[in-house]
Amino acid sequence: MTPSAPPTVFIESAGSALVVLPASAGAPTGAGGLPEVLHWGAALEGGSAAYDALVDATVAPVPHSALDAAWPLTLLPGEGDGWSGTPAYAGHRAGAAGAVRWTDVTCEAADRAIVTRASSTSGLRLELRHALDDHGVLRVDASVTNTSDDVEPLDVAALRAMLPLPARADEVLDLTGRWCRERSPQRSRLDHGTHLRASRRGRTGHDATLLLVAGEAGFGFRRGEVWAVHTAWSGNHEHFVESLPEGAGRHTAVLGGGELLAAGEVRLAAGETYAAPTVVFVHATEGLDGLSRRLHRSLRARPGHPSRPRPVVLNTWEAVYFDTDLSRLKALADTGKRIGVERFVLDDGWFGGRRHDRAGLGDWVVSEAVWPEGLGPLVDHVKGLGLELGLWFEPEMVNDDSDLVREHPEWVLQPADGRPREWRHQQLLDLTHPGAFDQLLGRISGLVERYGIDYIKWDHNRDLHEAVHTTVRPDGSRVVDAPAVHAQTLAFYALLDALRARHPRLEIESCASGGARVDLGVLQRTDRIWTSDCNDALERASIQRWTSLLVPPELMGSHIGPATAHTTHRTLDLGFRMLMALQGHPGLEWDITGCTEEELAALTAWTGLVRELRPLLHSGDLVRADLPDDALQVTGTVAADRGRAAYVVARLVTSRDVVTGPVPLPGLDPARTYAVRLRPEAGLPASVQTADPLWWERALTDDGFVVPGSVLVGVGLPVPVLGPAQGYLLDVRAS
Repeated sequence: MTPSAPPTVFIESAGSALVVLPASAGAPTGAGGLPEVLHWGAALEGGSAAYDALVDATVAPVPHSALDAAWPLTLLPGEGDGWSGTPAYAGHRAGAAGAVRWTDVTCEAADRAIVTRASSTSGLRLELRHALDDHGVLRVDASVTNTSDDVEPLDVAALRAMLPLPARADEVLDLTGRWCRERSPQRSRLDHGTHLRASRRGRTGHDATLLLVAGEAGFGFRRGEVWAVHTAWSGNHEHFVESLPEGAGRHTAVLGGGELLAAGEVRLAAGETYAAPTVVFVHATEGLDGLSRRLHRSLRARPGHPSRPRPVVLNTWEAVYFDTDLSRLKALADTGKRIGVERFVLDDGWFGGRRHDRAGLGDWVVSEAVWPEGLGPLVDHVKGLGLELGLWFEPEMVNDDSDLVREHPEWVLQPADGRPREWRHQQLLDLTHPGAFDQLLGRISGLVERYGIDYIKWDHNRDLHEAVHTTVRPDGSRVVDAPAVHAQTLAFYALLDALRARHPRLEIESCASGGARVDLGVLQRTDRIWTSDCNDALERASIQRWTSLLVPPELMGSHIGPATAHTTHRTLDLGFRMLMALQGHPGLEWDITGCTEEELAALTAWTGLVRELRPLLHSGDLVRADLPDDALQVTGTVAADRGRAAYVVARLVTSRDVVTGPVPLPGLDPARTYAVRLRPEAGLPASVQTADPLWWERALTDDGFVVPGSVLVGVGLPVPVLGPAQGYLLDVRAS
């Protein structure tokens, strides 16, 4: 090997690196030929010289009862390489041509991207693109094209992205959940076998893991080296980590993800291409906060990321439900304007025969019975107050009791044997049907244009069961054609894209019975997610903490609900509800016309605080303290220059210990001095004690409690003896 032709190809950014060895440079190719992955993780000192040294330094031994030579884990691992685990590519032609040998391989690096192209004698063309952005986030795009003239189509069973893990990554974190309790963490040891999180729900799912993380044992928010994967797709998908006894070439295990395809779902005729969803990989040496920092900064750098301040929202659902009376809604908007609301969102119940959840869904015309003059009187009133206007839709769903289904029963997505089981009395509209797509786009777009709608809350309230296309024979009989989740997801994306193209200033929220469609695929086309249908602030503390592992706060809807939460029947103080709502894109979902003057004054102060702090909260780095007691949470946002920070300190439940002791405030500069102020606009907590800590009274003054950063980071401040579901907000500024 000569200096003019280095053996390795690598990309680096923000301290992360991906290093591969093209087969032509001497890698052990087995029967493959694709580049071998030498390293994914922290960038190594020494650059290309260090990466070239990996070629010889990391060759694995050859054990007994194994392949006769060391074998490579390639960019697309398969049996031809020697890999006996989950294959990165799987496909066939009528049951034949399952084995693939890649030839004519090229591998080039430019602009922090490695592009690999290959073909096969079985009539395939492959393209892989591994690209690192400015923040060290690695995005993998893969496509396969049927280049054969064979009359049999190519059935693609899988096209996954996979990267290696070292032996020290021996613990796994993923998330599960359900309606009103999304994003619950679960940990396990990485043992032999496949740790697979597969979703066949037709949408991302309340139980979607968002990130599947592998890391050093005991990793936390602020400690440990971690590797993570996310499949940026709103349909069926999978995430997995896999460890075999023989390892993975030079490595120990693999981390991967991709679309989960049903049999026959992607069938390529000659010349057709399947492009897999983007799979996102991220590595950090500073724990989960390091992953979030990279991901949040990456998302904020997108051209379409919301750039203006996030308006304070008032949503009508838990305020009025289906009782959309004009005078009541006007009064609600008036009260919202008084306390500082900036966006008024009319939820379900304004259209067709939608007086309850059993009818009307799909009829996107203003109900003449409820709105004899149309929505104009409400729109004029809301706009006259200077508020933005939002409107609720659930475009992908229909009720059987609707004009749409009576007129177009063929637009319902169902198998030949009849309707799927109902879920919230709903069926699925086939977005791949041109007539259904065009009518939906036309009606939504027409309402946006007619009424000057600024914002759509886009809901999706069921899993997709038996989502298959059917064809109609000339005799009128119906036969099952193919699974439809893949095509339905692409049509959903196309509908969003078309709507945004017609109305570039329109903002859209992804809601799916709460947080059941949270992924980077839908966030490429929307401006926020509805984090959960649960407005119970105590439940929200955990839901929001773990959703923010992937999603930055400004994209997470977080509302103050009524004192007694409708989903849990738990009653909480207004202060704690205000405090938790600060941790996302804040709003209210509550009949505030019934509030006392004291409550209205508190809410007015709170919206003023939101406007003051949102430049920090929606641009800074999220930090979360690792504490021995899960009953206490410390969540902060620190400005990039570390000159200002805000911390929510929350006592969730009681603890074994009476006195918690000093709690560190992570992320500050130890070399600077800070003034710590309590912000009563976010509510002050109820305590169970004789006296506050000494710093507390000083922190309530304009000057604040002045203390070195080294003390705040390395030792911390004592927490008062708080009752359960109590907390406070610290405003910390460099002095």
